[in-house]
Amino acid sequence: MLKLQGITSYCPVRKVKNKWADRIKEVELPLFNSYVFVYIDPREELKVRVTLGVMNFVYYMGKPAQVRESVIEDIKRCLEIFPDTEVMAFQYLEIGDRVKIKEGLMNLKEGRVIKIQERTVVVVIDSLSCVLTTKVAINSLELIN
Repeated sequence: MLKLQGITSYCPVRKVKNKWADRIKEVELPLFNSYVFVYIDPREELKVRVTLGVMNFVYYMGKPAQVRESVIEDIKRCLEIFPDTEVMAFQYLEIGDRVKIKEGLMNLKEGRVIKIQERTVVVVIDSLSCVLTTKVAINSLELIN
C-alpha cells in the first residue's frame, strides 16, 4: 500500500521452512514483526499514518525514530548472506527460572530452566507425576517467575 502511494518502503524478510502434513515449503516472513521502514519527508508523515494497516511510527525521544541508511544497508546485506537470519527478543534467563513454552508440541507447558546453551534452553517440565526434559529455542519461552 505504501509503495502504491509512491512512498519508499522496505520490509526485510527472512526465509523459513514450514512443514505441512504433505510437504515442506520455504516461505518469507517479516524479520521484524509489524515493522516496515519508510523513507519520507516529514511532510509525508500524515500520508503514511492514514495508509491502511499502519498503526503508528516508532518514537524515540518524542519524535519518530530515524534509522540511518547504513543500518538499512547492513540489514539488506545480512539477509543476502544469511537468508534465515532471525531477530530474537532479548530475554535474560537464569538456571532455575520458571518458564512457559509459547509454541510447538509443548505449547503452554510450564517448567524450570536447568541448562542454557546459546540459543536453546533445556527445560524440565513437571507433568504426569514424572519429569520430562526438553530442549527449547530461547525465543519460544516466556519468563513467568
